[in-house]
Amino acid sequence: MASLLQPKPGVDRIMLYKGGASSLAGHDQVLKLSSNENPFGAPESAKEAIRLAVSRLHRYPGTDHAALRAAIGEVHDLDPERIVCGVGSDEILALAAQAYAPPGTEVIYTEHGFSLYKTLALAAGAEPIEVPEAERRVDVDAILAAVTERTRLVYLTNPGNPTATRIELDEIARLADSLPGHVLLIIDGAYAEFAEGYDGGAALAGSRENVLMTRTFSKLYGLGGLRVGWAYGATAIIDTLNRMRGPFNLSDVQLDGAEAAMRDREWVARCLAENARMRDWLRAALADIGIPSDESHTNFVLARFGSEAGADAADTALKADGIIVRPVKGYKLPDCLRITVGTEADCRRVVDTLKRFRETAA
Repeated sequence: MASLLQPKPGVDRIMLYKGGASSLAGHDQVLKLSSNENPFGAPESAKEAIRLAVSRLHRYPGTDHAALRAAIGEVHDLDPERIVCGVGSDEILALAAQAYAPPGTEVIYTEHGFSLYKTLALAAGAEPIEVPEAERRVDVDAILAAVTERTRLVYLTNPGNPTATRIELDEIARLADSLPGHVLLIIDGAYAEFAEGYDGGAALAGSRENVLMTRTFSKLYGLGGLRVGWAYGATAIIDTLNRMRGPFNLSDVQLDGAEAAMRDREWVARCLAENARMRDWLRAALADIGIPSDESHTNFVLARFGSEAGADAADTALKADGIIVRPVKGYKLPDCLRITVGTEADCRRVVDTLKRFRETAA
């Protein structure tokens, strides 16, 4: 007998998310540059905080995340009362869709934006609306042209993933100010720390009622396995998201580890400096062997190979040398590979492999 249980419309259109690969047949140790993880790992300060928190595993954590919010507020000069914390920024992005995009409404995202946005819209019962980008850059006018009376959310990845490009704050402000009052603009700043002179949209979120900025501890802070994110916005939005989230959504292990990492500014500065140095080197070295990429404002580069076949062949060559990068065909960039900026040794290994590949293919 067939089951009468059926999920709500749209759920059957959700594609399962596939993270970056971490193993290769025939290779005991691989160089994983597919998930934009910090090559230096988590700071020792966070590891120590986590070790201490383990002794309290039998206790429920606090529900208000006060210490972590205070640390974020101090570092970024933000009002802690307007900060909400979640299980990665993913949870906050999902809660926003559930709260502000009911069935029958529309959610806008750009063609090369994070693939999760479409999933979140469908899960909420809303219709996802994809708009084009211009040469791998967000096109504000294209977004505005797609807005209708049914639009409720706009997801904006800035800097972009997997493009590594960014648009300037004045363009984001123009977008926010041009949206109808019933539309929430969410600035996904997972890579904001890597973009020099960019506040991730904090000032906009602090001064406008229709802007929410999200951030994560998974990239710069090396805590991808801990799953902690946060958001900053108008009091009414933060209050709504707090009502939606589970009361114990973050454990003391997560909270204490993230707080220690946030306060470790010396470690953060070292990681940012090294990422900037090797990011510039990697782009230049790839360009020298005929592999272009846009200026990157993240901890990865999007290498272009001229064709899907070229990208596939380069990926095969890298795998043969035990190196995993990220093909991005699913993001409508079939001729590209996303390559995480690793250590100096990592980056040189990638370039050496691709140089041999280019010489062999010539």
